[in-house]
Amino acid sequence: MNGSPTQGGGVPMGALLARLTRGITQSHIEHLSPVPARGAPAAVRHVYRRLEREFGLLAPPVTLHAASPPVLAACWLMLREALLVDGLVRRDTKEAVAAAVSLANRCPYCVDVHGSALRGLLRGPDARALVDDRLTEVAEPRLRAIVEWFRHDGTPAGAVLPPRVDPAEIPELIGVAVLFHYLNRMVNVFLAPSPLPVAMTPRAARVARWLAAVTMARLARRGVAPGADLDLLPPAPLPPDLGWARPNASLTTAFARASAAVDDAAERVVPASVRGLLLDLLAGPAGLRAVTDRAGLEASLETLPKSDRAGGRLALTAAFFSYRVTDAMVAGNRLGGCDDRRLLELVSWASLTAARAAGRQLQAAWQGAPGAVPPRERRG
Repeated sequence: MNGSPTQGGGVPMGALLARLTRGITQSHIEHLSPVPARGAPAAVRHVYRRLEREFGLLAPPVTLHAASPPVLAACWLMLREALLVDGLVRRDTKEAVAAAVSLANRCPYCVDVHGSALRGLLRGPDARALVDDRLTEVAEPRLRAIVEWFRHDGTPAGAVLPPRVDPAEIPELIGVAVLFHYLNRMVNVFLAPSPLPVAMTPRAARVARWLAAVTMARLARRGVAPGADLDLLPPAPLPPDLGWARPNASLTTAFARASAAVDDAAERVVPASVRGLLLDLLAGPAGLRAVTDRAGLEASLETLPKSDRAGGRLALTAAFFSYRVTDAMVAGNRLGGCDDRRLLELVSWASLTAARAAGRQLQAAWQGAPGAVPPRERRG
């Protein structure tokens, strides 16, 4: 890892940002009790330390997972290897994909955070056009092609894969997309709509976003080496729907182990009827568009035992339109005796299952694009 930028007193910027934002960021979490580092299990403290050191702050989209240490580790491995690690794809392009996917999933929190990083990294009108969802105004042709592809899950009318993308970059790009299909869903359920305080004036918000852009861009330029924390979770085989990761060894290991940890948790807390229903819906030809409205969701739930419908309603809503999850849906699961860990693991499984389906769709779209060349295997 490269050296950290410092403030005037010699304090690393990452450490200063982490110190100043600890209490604020944890206050963003809803429906779950934040887990402070003091008194937390060793595995949680380890992820917190690594997150502050390598991402720059206790990012709530990660720390909200702390009620389940294995799922927290899963989230961290995917974030680290897909977004933070130095690879073939530049960090500004990764942040652009993160913002594009977040726009698709109607996740204003992630658009705000990763839009700030993008503004700091690009320093031009393209970042603003992307964050405002004006993709046709992105001037740089390669970036415009990439964000349009991922904004529309690889299926906009008449779209083909960006012609100047090296096939070896595809696993990294899909990795970022799958990561944010997962994180967007978790954030929509468990975080406040914006990282900025509700009472902040428009002028103060502009200043805060400028500071965030400068700081996050400096932190993003540091980069990290792949693989450092993969042993937080046990080895696991790569499922077929994560085949897009296979050419990249660290992505393969991270996503295979993370998926296994989330699936193992689901075996304990998600009713078999709910797991079967969501998997069947996503396996069909419509995929993530198998359920498009509340009427379709309620019709699907009719196939479940009545005792499983509260969990099924929350799981399917998180998977298909997480921005529609309500307090009442969460409360319905609490009435059934669902504590923080069970609630987190249920939504995590539904969110990652949907994200994996998105990755499978993107891989299929890539393989079906004119002139597509399979990615070469890349180690490290």
